[in-house]
Amino acid sequence: MSRYLLTVPTMFGLEALVADEIRDLGYETTAVEDGKVTFEGDEEAICVANINIRTGERVLVKLAEFKVFSFEDLFQGVKKIDWTKWIGPKDAFPVKGYALKSQLHSVPDCQSIIKKAIVEKLKQTYNVSRFEETATKYQVQFSIMKDVAIIYLDTSGDPLYKRGYRLRSNDAPLRETLGAAIIKLSRWRGDTRPLFDPMCGSGTLAIEAAMIAANIAPGLNRDFAAEKWKQIDKKLWNDTRQEVKDNINKATSPIIYASDIDPKCIQLAIENATRAGVEKFIEFKCIDISDLTPYKDKATLVCNPPYGERLLEKKEAEKLYRQMGKKLIQFSQSAKYIITSHMEFEDFYGVKADKKRKIYNGMLKCNLYQYYKLR
Repeated sequence: MSRYLLTVPTMFGLEALVADEIRDLGYETTAVEDGKVTFEGDEEAICVANINIRTGERVLVKLAEFKVFSFEDLFQGVKKIDWTKWIGPKDAFPVKGYALKSQLHSVPDCQSIIKKAIVEKLKQTYNVSRFEETATKYQVQFSIMKDVAIIYLDTSGDPLYKRGYRLRSNDAPLRETLGAAIIKLSRWRGDTRPLFDPMCGSGTLAIEAAMIAANIAPGLNRDFAAEKWKQIDKKLWNDTRQEVKDNINKATSPIIYASDIDPKCIQLAIENATRAGVEKFIEFKCIDISDLTPYKDKATLVCNPPYGERLLEKKEAEKLYRQMGKKLIQFSQSAKYIITSHMEFEDFYGVKADKKRKIYNGMLKCNLYQYYKLR
């Protein structure tokens, strides 16, 4: 098998979690940087990482890294890559990416230059003047940051947060990768203590918790772009899927309670949990948080309340945070993990967090407020 540098982009704040996941899978990380983790692996590692990683966004093959101060630098750097190792004469190779804090700042121009360089390289080998791009898709990605270009191939296709169980969502969905990250940060692993989500929305936190408890791989029931690549034997994908199926913890019986004030959200959450195969682990209930029965024993509570991005909604969110503070203090033996983009959350909730962790939910800068000292 060949050896590759593989990069897993992450949401900012989750790099250490992704690095831990990669190490738990048996691979050594070579770099843990803002927004990405890199490690060495072969074709099997591409399959294993895509199917198993819960908190990363994609699995990319890193092809090259070089300085760029001009379009000519970009063209020559891309042209040096051995593209024929990957792309056949009829394969598709679209280009996408971003440029930040660099002399080359026009993304469309960079896309055009990279595409032209790949075409010129392939022409030398295949002796054709036009590429049909009707066969297998190899998505080329680039990043240009502070005049350093990195060229990748995307093995995942759809981002890893698209597990396949959430066909529809509520108005403010939490990414599945972030949901899994919050569960991991809470250190709840499906033990004897219950897990509560009193504002479950479409059910992401509860579902991700159940999947972690049952050791159900997040990518078990979805496809990946690299499954169609000639470089990776189909048997590797089949063997990896069979291994994760064999490792599912069928004996687990986690106690998970998920509730929401909106009956449409509850119905949606039940549908999503059923598709994920974890509906038997979660008790869903339509109830307002103010009507929750206090839980006096040890438990873990996770919550993604409305953020209130618009002015009127912000006032409603602040009112809700006050209500949460009065109710959740009655869960006196529960560690609590609450994510919101509202930077004054603690003032309205009424209790300072034991720890705050900066996390991004998509493009929204948030804090995960962690209350683990029992009060």
